[in-house]
Amino acid sequence: MAHQKDTMKDTLQKFMVDNAPVRGELVDLSMTWQQVLARRDYPIAVKTLLGEMLSAAALLTANLKFNGTIVLQIHGDGPVKLLVVECDSNMQLRATAKISEGATVHDGATLSQMVNVNGHGRFAITLDPKDKMPGQQTYQGIVPLDGDDIASVIENYMLRSEQLDTKLWLAADDKVSRGVLLQKLPTEGGKNAPQDDLETWNRLSMLGNTLRSSEMLTTDIDTLMHRLFWEETIRVFEPLYPQFHCSCSREKVGSMLKMLGQAEIEDALTTQETLGISCDFCGLHYEFDAVDCAQLFVAETAAQAVPQTDTRH
Repeated sequence: MAHQKDTMKDTLQKFMVDNAPVRGELVDLSMTWQQVLARRDYPIAVKTLLGEMLSAAALLTANLKFNGTIVLQIHGDGPVKLLVVECDSNMQLRATAKISEGATVHDGATLSQMVNVNGHGRFAITLDPKDKMPGQQTYQGIVPLDGDDIASVIENYMLRSEQLDTKLWLAADDKVSRGVLLQKLPTEGGKNAPQDDLETWNRLSMLGNTLRSSEMLTTDIDTLMHRLFWEETIRVFEPLYPQFHCSCSREKVGSMLKMLGQAEIEDALTTQETLGISCDFCGLHYEFDAVDCAQLFVAETAAQAVPQTDTRH
């Protein structure tokens, strides 16, 4: 039986199919999506693609057992140069897209027409642990854009990189972002799945394939779950509540400026009084004048000048 949900919050609902190694999730991110769109305006086709990526990121993150952030990126070679969605283990999301200056994206543009015109588009998934152990690296997998839509691109990635049969159904417009995920779990010891399990997986996949984008955009996830799985015995878990959150800060922008180097920063300040930087995700604007910029490098210079001693009190 489904738990009572807070209708004023975005919701991600996880479930397991009884007597079969299949797990699933449904997500509604419409409020989070509205927060993204309140900060940036995009062409209709870009809204659809970025909104679908937003739900995909939440669905994938909910299955991760680590404290950190998952980043989905499409590096495009068409009018859309970059799409980025981040979701952390607290289900906090942000998203942005970059379109080439002067480029036109038609309302019905396909994935290929937007980001894979010459076949050089790439899809990347990055797993970035929050508290890295010594020597621990950020993991990133990069693959060609293999698929006609973002759902099939991710399905192909998961099968190749994670050896997990994954099915995704995603839908987004200028108001709603929703998604459904099914995953066939590995059997113990890597044995072939029993025939009954395969039949259950195929049946559930076929049910998912009956979903139409228009239905997902107009139907809440409780209703979708009932329509799809009313004949199945499923266990429903406590819902998660995703929300918009941008992790930008003045400190992070300052660190980025430091990476450019003191000489380059000082050179830029000869032609402008302040360096203004706006966050690509939330639009928050940060300004650094000559004093602010000098301060960035003072602490670093002082640390290099003072010998480090191991003093205990």
